[in-house]
Amino acid sequence: MVNRKFTRRQRLLLRTGILAFLVLAIGAAAVFFRPRPPQYNPGGEVEGLTAELERSIPPDRPRVSFAEVSAEAGINFTHFYRERSTQLPEDMGSGAAWGDYDNDGDEDLFIVNICGPLTLSKEEASRSPATCHLYRNDGHGTFTDVSQEAGLQLRLCGMAAAWGDYDGDGWLDLIVTSYPDLFLFRNDHGHFVNVSRASGVGRYKGFWTDASWADYDRDGNLDLYVCGYVQYRANPADWNKVSIQYSAEIPFTLNPSSYPPERNLLFHNRGNGTFTEVARQAGVQNTTGRSLSAAWCDFDEDGRTDLYVANDVSDNAMYRNLGNGRFIDISHAVWVADYRGAMGLGVGDWDGDGDLDIFITHWLAQENALFNNMRIPFRGSKPGKTVFVDVADQQGLGQIALEVVGWGTSFFDYDNDGKPDLFVVNGSTLQDEKDKRQLAPMRHFLFWNKNEVEGFFEVALASGPIFKQQTVGRGAAFADYDGDGDVDIFVVNFNGRGWLLRNDGGNQNRWLNVKVRGRKNRFGVGAIVKVITGDRAQVQQIGSQSSYLSQNSLTAHFGVGKTEVVDRVEVTFPGGKVVRRERVSSNLTITVDET
Repeated sequence: MVNRKFTRRQRLLLRTGILAFLVLAIGAAAVFFRPRPPQYNPGGEVEGLTAELERSIPPDRPRVSFAEVSAEAGINFTHFYRERSTQLPEDMGSGAAWGDYDNDGDEDLFIVNICGPLTLSKEEASRSPATCHLYRNDGHGTFTDVSQEAGLQLRLCGMAAAWGDYDGDGWLDLIVTSYPDLFLFRNDHGHFVNVSRASGVGRYKGFWTDASWADYDRDGNLDLYVCGYVQYRANPADWNKVSIQYSAEIPFTLNPSSYPPERNLLFHNRGNGTFTEVARQAGVQNTTGRSLSAAWCDFDEDGRTDLYVANDVSDNAMYRNLGNGRFIDISHAVWVADYRGAMGLGVGDWDGDGDLDIFITHWLAQENALFNNMRIPFRGSKPGKTVFVDVADQQGLGQIALEVVGWGTSFFDYDNDGKPDLFVVNGSTLQDEKDKRQLAPMRHFLFWNKNEVEGFFEVALASGPIFKQQTVGRGAAFADYDGDGDVDIFVVNFNGRGWLLRNDGGNQNRWLNVKVRGRKNRFGVGAIVKVITGDRAQVQQIGSQSSYLSQNSLTAHFGVGKTEVVDRVEVTFPGGKVVRRERVSSNLTITVDET
């Protein structure tokens, strides 16, 4: 006979079990029936997510503003002509490049243009007012348009430009990329000769984006890397198709994933005015990447210039220079094989620890990235293995970018306090809901680097009324065009007027500009410049900033705060020679020669 009476202990266990079951059931119901936040869609705002990510502008921010002065400076540039035909090459451009093409000591400006939609006939394209422009700096804050007389009034579907003295004659030559051609112009004392075919550069057809010069084999001759985006083919049958990109519905012909990746090109300079394309042999062809930007930089400090490539909807790539004409892909080993929609690149030592870090702009809902170089993980420690960690969220740079598409960017010390700041050009690739013929405009970001602990603060709206305006931004190039000791910016706005943003007030702190002159590599591309004051060293590599389809000045600019005399300037040339200057006065531009 079974005893059905429960003991006191059994009754207690039973009540405990029932109570635990009820708690679990109530918890599960609360989770299941709780109000769910709306799904985040690219371009949308989610209360409690993006709203809580804002950082207040610090009261001790720099009292520096930027004024849009293109009209008064004589720059009358408008990008694109007529209406878009909703094809990918049209919407991706264009950029600009600063360089002293006439050797008079100040920065001139070349701006790339797109002559109009790809549906233009040859006759219509030949009459387009949307040409590339070369503006000569007159030396007193104004420019003269010399495009026609210099031989650079080009009509094309233009993407990028970069200055480089490939023949070592002391005059900056110019590479221009486009869909579907490459153009190389030799500078003949201020007039430009098209040597695209004769040099071997113009033989290749493709959708070419960024172009970057470097002496990767240290023979004194500048070599050239060209990014290929996608194997785009204009097909009217595709014009009414719709595709999905990161959960957003976009036209098929605007989605880079609709097309296979284009290979990249590496032109080895033979030293006789011609180039040999060696990307496959060198190991940097990057056939799986849809490449938009590339930066040459000695990231591991072994004396050889390495290569980082920003890819759209494909893994980014880092190639370590082996010193024998070949490179090895170390992307995964150093933690930078980042699969996002990467557009622009900035290279700089944001935290002042002596190694060079990487900033990357991205597409909607992907955040921007700040890859911190951990080669010198702690101040004063010995160099270790080169790896990178994305610290954008911790430093105020990541989540703020969820609702924008970032393009041109660069580290630059806009307030001359000795810490590199950041500027980011934004502009959508999605069509404006109010007018499908246009792309959606966005406002741009200016990030002030307060310090390596508190990170960056977005201060654009407190740095000039121009930043309240929204545009479809693309390229950005940086230089002290007016020679007043602070860095200015030129922005290319798609289907709109270009902006010359004059820095007003950055020179309240002191500064030092360093020009580098090599024996064969006359403008010192790839040289590493250090400015040392006390126990703090700032470092830059000439030509490492690629922005987006653009090029900064080849003069290194350093803010030095209130320092009147810096202890030492140290330049390491690509060939290995080190030249030092002791006790250098600030608020000057100096030239350091290799000889």
